[in-house]
Amino acid sequence: MNRFEFLSHLTHPQASYVQPHQHACCELVYYIQGSGHTRIGTQTSTYAAHSYSFITPGMVHDERHLETTEVLFIGFTADTAISIDKNAIYRDDSQHSMLELLLRLKSEFTLQKQDYDKMLNLLTGELIIHLQRLWGQKSQPVQHYDHLVYTRNYMDEHYRQKIHIEALADMAGYSYDRFRHLFKEKYGAAPLQYIFRKRLAYARHMLIHFNHSVAEIAFEAGFFNDAQFCSMFKRETGLTPKQFRKQNARV
Repeated sequence: MNRFEFLSHLTHPQASYVQPHQHACCELVYYIQGSGHTRIGTQTSTYAAHSYSFITPGMVHDERHLETTEVLFIGFTADTAISIDKNAIYRDDSQHSMLELLLRLKSEFTLQKQDYDKMLNLLTGELIIHLQRLWGQKSQPVQHYDHLVYTRNYMDEHYRQKIHIEALADMAGYSYDRFRHLFKEKYGAAPLQYIFRKRLAYARHMLIHFNHSVAEIAFEAGFFNDAQFCSMFKRETGLTPKQFRKQNARV
């Protein structure tokens, strides 16, 4: 089913870099202003103002900003595969139709009027139809989605980055305390605990499968420093990262 997952509107400083990452859903990244390079899979392309990239689920991508870059991106699940040609970057039309649609999504997501979750899915369906028309494909119907899941989806995609719980509460449309209570009730862990569990799971994977140093893994997983990482890791597993790596070393 077509389904809205997450949305964010950010400004990246000049000369900044978004590390390689991937998503479980589709992502459309729209560059409102700025210039730079994005690598999607093995292909590196140049973006400019009013261009956008479409990234399929599981595709590793990064982003290097040559100029200050304003970007609006949305994650969504499509009920049919959306295939793309060899070009990783697409130009919006002269009416900026793609941007207009994304701004409508952002407005609905921000204002959260009655039944906004249904409207987000409808607009996501419209976005998919727009893409499918561009690439000669067919669309499918949309369905309802629990709005609290939006924040969890965002956390699942961005747990290695700095996340403010207050911003997640705003995203969900609740006060800070109400959000923490509802999230823990639904997912069995407070929001911050959920994020740290995701980071620790990523760190365990890195310790087993890669030869990065403990400090490098701490940074890649999103911890403040390696001391915080080691303390939390031992509290969670009963082992230091080095002991864990040695115990789980592949023969």
